[in-house]
Amino acid sequence: MKNIISKVILGSFVVGAVGMANAQKIDAKAKKILDDITANYNSKKNSYFKFSFGSGLNGQVTKTEPGIYYVAGEKYKLKIMDTEQIFDGNKIYNINADDMEVTIAKPNGTSTMFSPINYLTTYRNDYNVTYNGKKIVNGVNADFIKLTPVKANGIKYVYLFVDSAKKQMVKLEQHGNNKDVAVIAIKEYKENQELDPNMFVFDKNKFKNYIVTEL
Repeated sequence: MKNIISKVILGSFVVGAVGMANAQKIDAKAKKILDDITANYNSKKNSYFKFSFGSGLNGQVTKTEPGIYYVAGEKYKLKIMDTEQIFDGNKIYNINADDMEVTIAKPNGTSTMFSPINYLTTYRNDYNVTYNGKKIVNGVNADFIKLTPVKANGIKYVYLFVDSAKKQMVKLEQHGNNKDVAVIAIKEYKENQELDPNMFVFDKNKFKNYIVTEL
């Protein structure tokens, strides 16, 4: 489980180049749904997601773990088990409590996090998008949208399940070419909370005994 989290959650996926946009096929209905959800989240001061993270092989989820995700503008904090990632608007901090390691890096603009909302922006340049109708997911009559990369990036396809009435994400499935699967199912959503001012700040004094590597 730890290895899969390191690869899927804290290891970024390389995505297709922006120059491939002309080759895209984006269904108009799916685009409106995704754009409405994006606008809804962007209108909030901050958002909080409590979710279950599932992973497995051969397209079958074999283990799940709880996770939390805070986002405010470009800044975010993602935590699953003993792994955590913070983006303070400038640098990305990958924190592994189990191995007592911290990796610090600048975002390179060619990768995307596997988070509850990452595909709401990356789909615009990197994926063909189709609307696949309705499907009951976690008790919600959700709209089913499929993303297929326009350029090879290790991902076979991504399934997004959204509540169009509430303009919220319900579930996200990422299927890899190697038959790995990673799933985020949102259990709780809150918005416009009073967050700790240091929510998205990396405090190096808390990790004095960690191995810190800055790339």
